[in-house]
Amino acid sequence: MQSEKIFHVLKPGVLTTFQDLGRTGYQKFGVPVSGAMDMFALQVANILVGNQRSAACLEVTLVGPQLEMTAPDPITVALTGAGLEPKLNDNAIKMWRTFRMEKGDRLSFGKHQSGVRTYIAIAGGFDAPVFFGSQSTDVKSHLGRSLVNDDAIYGYPAKAKRGIGITNSPIYQKSVEVAVIEGPHTDFFTKQGRENFFNSPHTVNANSNRMGYRLKSEPITHENNTEIWSDAVPFGGIQIPSNGSPIILMADRQTTGGYPRIGTVISTDLPKIAQLVPQGEIRFTPITIEEAQRRAILMEKYLFKLEKFKLN
Repeated sequence: MQSEKIFHVLKPGVLTTFQDLGRTGYQKFGVPVSGAMDMFALQVANILVGNQRSAACLEVTLVGPQLEMTAPDPITVALTGAGLEPKLNDNAIKMWRTFRMEKGDRLSFGKHQSGVRTYIAIAGGFDAPVFFGSQSTDVKSHLGRSLVNDDAIYGYPAKAKRGIGITNSPIYQKSVEVAVIEGPHTDFFTKQGRENFFNSPHTVNANSNRMGYRLKSEPITHENNTEIWSDAVPFGGIQIPSNGSPIILMADRQTTGGYPRIGTVISTDLPKIAQLVPQGEIRFTPITIEEAQRRAILMEKYLFKLEKFKLN
């Protein structure tokens, strides 16, 4: 099936990229996984327009683009994630539900309201470059690039149900509590360091990005060693370098790391971090692996039921 031009980019936004669920299976070759920072919002956007959950969406960061619809036939669109005051031809539109765009319509964004990242999905999916089996953009690794002025966005428009959405959408807070699985290097930290980690608030530094969120807080002090043999690092892993300031590893993280990790944010809480604004506050709480698995199963059941309901 041949793709067609869907959008003309009038304004690109601060950082607007194609993202899917990431390129898995290549970390052993030094290729970062990348993918959506908020995988929940991306999957819901795809479900609403009838796509496979893993399809690529446009990930918008803080300041949205302005897109003019160029396809000859109407398309179905859904927006999820951060509230960036979306508008269709200068009229406000609702998030977390589908809407229709026709040739000449313009999608734009206004003031930041909540969250950090918005996801744009179209029924049928986008035609974006594929690197190592994924359409995800990793700017630092030169796997794709962010949108620029006058870009052309291509896709495979398909018919989809219109006017469907969800009512229980997330509410993005400026202060969040995040669950953590402790380890694997717990013994590298002093008792006081571990207490500071779990009992003190942590503030997101402005220099945080898709690679990692740098936090400012009471120092997480080490015992004698501050470095380990480099090993594979997961999405949500929390490294503590010698300065004692935590770094939460995010979607574009490196494949290996040599700083000890005090814990890993559970997968179902990663969207809270992905949508946390600079200077937002995090508090960590330890939970068991069994509880983390229970929450992951509940989220998967929710997405599965939503998918079956919306597509049938």
